[in-house]
Amino acid sequence: MTVTNILANLFASLQNAEMRRKKEAVIIPASNLASEVMRVLQKKRYIGEFEFVDDGVSGKLRVQLLGRINKCGAIIPRYPIRAKDYTRWESRYLPAVGVGMLIVSTPEGVLSHTEAQEKNIGGRLLGYVY
Repeated sequence: MTVTNILANLFASLQNAEMRRKKEAVIIPASNLASEVMRVLQKKRYIGEFEFVDDGVSGKLRVQLLGRINKCGAIIPRYPIRAKDYTRWESRYLPAVGVGMLIVSTPEGVLSHTEAQEKNIGGRLLGYVY
């Protein structure tokens, strides 16, 4: 099995497990970027605990779901974004102002768009969740 986009697979797995009201999701394959995205989701309380499970191949992420994700997805292509342009992208991917978050890869690591705005840094859009 070859996965062309690990983040798209991660968001699809989360979305499918949430729609079926599962308590847990397993994301295969795992990556450092996937772990960083999970950390941001956990910080904003979209998911509970998550752990890396080494299966000898590429690893898995086991994620505890809290039932708080209505929709999530990867943003392809990963558009570059400037610090002053977040509101434009918010209106494109999120249902309303202040609802949900964009996930951004910045020079300071993977952050939510609100954290990136506070630090006044741009980056590349990875995904959205609400």
